[in-house]
Amino acid sequence: MREVFQQELREVQDRLVEISTLVTVAITNATTAFNESNVALAESVIAEDHKIDALAVSLDELAINILALQQPVARDLRIVVSALRISASLERMGDLAEHIAQLARYRYPDKVVKKSLRGTFTEMGRLDIAMAKNLTVLLTNEDLALVEVIREDDDSLDELHVSVFDAVLGETWKGGAVDTVDVTLASRYHERFGDHAVAIAKKVQYLATGDWAGAAE
Repeated sequence: MREVFQQELREVQDRLVEISTLVTVAITNATTAFNESNVALAESVIAEDHKIDALAVSLDELAINILALQQPVARDLRIVVSALRISASLERMGDLAEHIAQLARYRYPDKVVKKSLRGTFTEMGRLDIAMAKNLTVLLTNEDLALVEVIREDDDSLDELHVSVFDAVLGETWKGGAVDTVDVTLASRYHERFGDHAVAIAKKVQYLATGDWAGAAE
């Protein structure tokens, strides 16, 4: 029974890595679709999101089954409970990638943002992709050095998010109402994607160290 239990725990980790990998693909394609006004790529992100949702539901069912039948304690319990929370964040990250792709689809053949902010959004997308890739590595091998890397990237993302708001509220902003809404939403989607990545990184750090206070810093 113990061997079966350990196999189930490994399966939980493997499924988290699988979902994280799909999220990385989603945000990579969504960012490209957004920046290049690639409607075909945007459609593919939207169409593939159900796979992330289905895997998250399947993982949750596995975790709940483990809790009910194996009654884990100590670190094993933390792993299963954290997996449920991580799964929820990954599913949300997939949704945010889909939202970014939807903006690209809605505005096709035009680009979503005006030329003055395209560099900002290119960098926001780059940071989200980097965070997603590092998150997948972190979930695979618990390389805790990546936790700080993800946090630093998120700090940079937050600064860019603030700069977008400064731009649309400034006197030189020439965008109309639709432009302002699109830019504001897009910036928020990118920023929230990073927030979820940080939340997951903190949970992995907690699992590895057992110190939530340190993970919450």
